[in-house]
Amino acid sequence: METKNYHEDLSHIRSMMERSSRFISLSGLSGVVAGVVALLGAGYAYYAMEREKVNYTHGGRLFYDKSLVQELVLTGLIVLVIAVLSGYIFTANKSKKKGLKIWDATTRRLIVTFAIPLAAGGIFCSALIFHHLFVWIAPVTLIFYGLALVSAERYTLPDIKYLGYCEIVLGLLASFVLGWGLVFWSVGFGVLHIVYGLIMHKKYK
Repeated sequence: METKNYHEDLSHIRSMMERSSRFISLSGLSGVVAGVVALLGAGYAYYAMEREKVNYTHGGRLFYDKSLVQELVLTGLIVLVIAVLSGYIFTANKSKKKGLKIWDATTRRLIVTFAIPLAAGGIFCSALIFHHLFVWIAPVTLIFYGLALVSAERYTLPDIKYLGYCEIVLGLLASFVLGWGLVFWSVGFGVLHIVYGLIMHKKYK
């Protein structure tokens, strides 16, 4: 009887330590929504380039019309905002159900750790756009996003690093097949998020 209580106490202490050091309320459903939104955004980007008769499979340097570049950047930003908002809403609901705080020191460390590689990637992508090296946008966004996920793993669910590894590998592959970035982007930000979200929802619901 005493041995059983001893193990229960250890399990309780381990759970409390994990809650205090890791943000464990990430919602799998938010990943599914982010993936669906990314696929819709990729579909619109394909439509916009077809409308302007742009051969997006061209692997060299292209000079897109300024309005098309602005439209594609705006599409990417809208996808990002919707994904972040849906992630916040689903995660906040999950935290509320578990009786956990969504905003504490661990959350702040998670955001900072995640944001540093992501911000570096965003600035690098701005330089690529400035030099009209559009074919490198998809590989770079995938690689830096993957690095951000792997970096953030210290403060949230450890499974997130596997999504990060997949994004990095996909980005590296895309860098050898320039011109097919929209396809790799759709798989990385769309399909992988949906698959990861469904797995996480089933595992941690």
